[in-house]
Amino acid sequence: MSVYQAKDFIQTQEGLIFAVVEQGLEEGKVLCFLRYQLVGDCWKKLATEAANALLKQRYPHYLFYSKEKSAHLHAVLVADIVIHHQPQQRLQLLLAQPPRDKIEQDLIDLCALFKAQGIALQDLGVTGSVLIGAQNSKSDIDIVVYGRQQFHQLRECIQRLITEQQLQPLDQSAWLDSYQRRSCDLSYDDYVWHEQRKYNKALINQRKFDLNLIDKPIQTAICTYQKHASMVIQASVLDAQYAFDYPAKFIIQHDKVSEVVCYTATYTGQAEQGELIEVSGQLEQSSTGTMRLLVGSTREAEGEYIKVIHATVD
Repeated sequence: MSVYQAKDFIQTQEGLIFAVVEQGLEEGKVLCFLRYQLVGDCWKKLATEAANALLKQRYPHYLFYSKEKSAHLHAVLVADIVIHHQPQQRLQLLLAQPPRDKIEQDLIDLCALFKAQGIALQDLGVTGSVLIGAQNSKSDIDIVVYGRQQFHQLRECIQRLITEQQLQPLDQSAWLDSYQRRSCDLSYDDYVWHEQRKYNKALINQRKFDLNLIDKPIQTAICTYQKHASMVIQASVLDAQYAFDYPAKFIIQHDKVSEVVCYTATYTGQAEQGELIEVSGQLEQSSTGTMRLLVGSTREAEGEYIKVIHATVD
């Protein structure tokens, strides 16, 4: 039986491709979000509103309210999946055949650099448009790294390769493009400051790539969450070891809230242990009584953010 993980894609017989958002099933369904629709012979990428509108109008059975997460998502029964697109398998296939275009060549060049640094390529995958062969000349490369140790090793590798000028840091144009795509609730300067210290993105042959961590799900007690009001807090980060996970998780010191959970990639890796952060999000109470602040209660996370107020000093 297939294991469906975040960053996998699943395809249905109607010509829809959903991005898996979390490992495991709920009510026999894979939790996901519609990303592409087959139009003619081409995959059309869908924005959030367009995806929701299409499902509401034509495929309402894929709309889903998650009781476990107290959130509206998309979900697909395992029986309705016709193709399971897996990042690791796709990357190995691309490395074993001649590149069809410039983006595939850039991906091969990037993997060659990683391999020369001692990175095991079998621990990597590729997601996004390249996973389904829907890339264009302006597409980014979305690398998936399986394993926390491998992920942080690769971050160090990127930092080293930038210093050696084998990779390039994002230039102002690339940063501005990244910022506009995210449409986040931080100023441009704040966004860039937070991102530059993560070393989870860079340029290869002037093409942006980024890293996504997939590790074994954090083992926690199964509980449901009920949403309360939106809330803005300031708190110290006690534990940031899961900062790059999906969802990202920060244990904090606060009189009411014990943790911050983040479902939007904009704020993964946003803070380090010992730092003072400001968080705007949705307050949730678990069935066991603990309180957490959720960032990314909607896909755009409008009005929600994580921002460092006082950074650690290296």
